[in-house]
Amino acid sequence: MKTLDVCKTDVVCVLRETTLTEAARLMRERHVGCVVVVDSLERRSPVGMLTDRDMVVEVIAAAMDHRAITVGEIMTTPVVTADADEDVLASLRLMRLRGVRRLPLVDNDGLLVGLTSLDDLLDVAGDAFYDIVGAISSERSLEGWRRP
Repeated sequence: MKTLDVCKTDVVCVLRETTLTEAARLMRERHVGCVVVVDSLERRSPVGMLTDRDMVVEVIAAAMDHRAITVGEIMTTPVVTADADEDVLASLRLMRLRGVRRLPLVDNDGLLVGLTSLDDLLDVAGDAFYDIVGAISSERSLEGWRRP
């Protein structure tokens, strides 16, 4: 299964010069824990990520004035992205290797087409494990029925 099949395609994007206050407002309005920082709102090529955790750890905990900080000052770069056609398990492996919980998906031109999270991929993995356990259980039941 392709990662694009299980991702969110309505991704909240901001520019580097967006204020932290505006980014936080967008995150609250859209009920998301991160925004993808892009080079242009029209082109949407990912250049960074900003999470609610970034805001807390980098700004609030450091007692910095959030009104004077832009997204570009604290965003995580370089941004880890995956090809939209990447297999779900390959994306999960990439997230583990790079230590990220969210993964922007890009097309062949490097433009943002979606965002997947660890939660999205765990849902798929959980369904697969359920099917595996079911297959094992069915096999045992059928074997018992065939060989009393």
